[in-house]
Amino acid sequence: MTDRYAIIGHPVSQSLSPLIHKQFARMTGNSLTYDRIDCVSAKLEKTVEGFFAEGGLGLNVTVPHKKKAFLLADRVGMRARKAGAVNILSVDKHGGIAGDNTDGTGLVRDLVRNLGIRLEGARLLLLGAGGAARGVIAPLAEQKIGSLTIANRTYASALKLVESFAGLVEIHACRLNKLTADFDLIIHATAAGLKNTTPIFDGSVVRNADCYDVMYGRRETPFMVWAQRQGAQSVTDGWGMLVEQAAESFHIWRGVWPETAMLIAARPSKRKRDSGS
Repeated sequence: MTDRYAIIGHPVSQSLSPLIHKQFARMTGNSLTYDRIDCVSAKLEKTVEGFFAEGGLGLNVTVPHKKKAFLLADRVGMRARKAGAVNILSVDKHGGIAGDNTDGTGLVRDLVRNLGIRLEGARLLLLGAGGAARGVIAPLAEQKIGSLTIANRTYASALKLVESFAGLVEIHACRLNKLTADFDLIIHATAAGLKNTTPIFDGSVVRNADCYDVMYGRRETPFMVWAQRQGAQSVTDGWGMLVEQAAESFHIWRGVWPETAMLIAARPSKRKRDSGS
């Protein structure tokens, strides 16, 4: 029987993860299937249990299930513990379910290796306080960033996230309407893009900053379009992050690192570096 993997989320029809993993399989000579599973939160536990009971070997987990998936794993790795969220579930050598989080390392690889953005000493603004935001804070902090400010539509959620990571990095919470333009890199990790909207705050905040949206699509995301109009130094979507975290997932499952450069170059939408020129 062919080894089976999938991505689970809601909605999930737009996910390009199946295309990425099938390409990785061709590149590395692995035989596997990789599907999409659309599942509402109320049915997540039953669906995950059924997938593994039927012989499935691994699941990538996307919105809105990353926090709940944490509770479904028999054991979780340190990255997932720090994030309080899981984006990959795997059958371990004992037959149990292991949870991990590759989002943050995927983001860091894309920023540093693919985009050439210097993180050491940088002043970062993270928009959002959900599972996507949680997953990237510790890996960013490990790059010795200068400071991290978290802003979210619900200020209390930003404060809670700051409390969770206090001591790891210089970290602050800020209301969206109190943001000022003193950031080198702005990372958009809210769900606004799924609703074709952007967070509402003063556009001067993004002027001359590198802006990165963890979402991706066949066209520029709403945040990318907005940030470019405000004079951002560069705007980039999360395609590279998706490919890099997928490569690590593939390594966890199959024991081999696939090459990512070709896939990143074939991105669905173009990156907009130096968008002000």
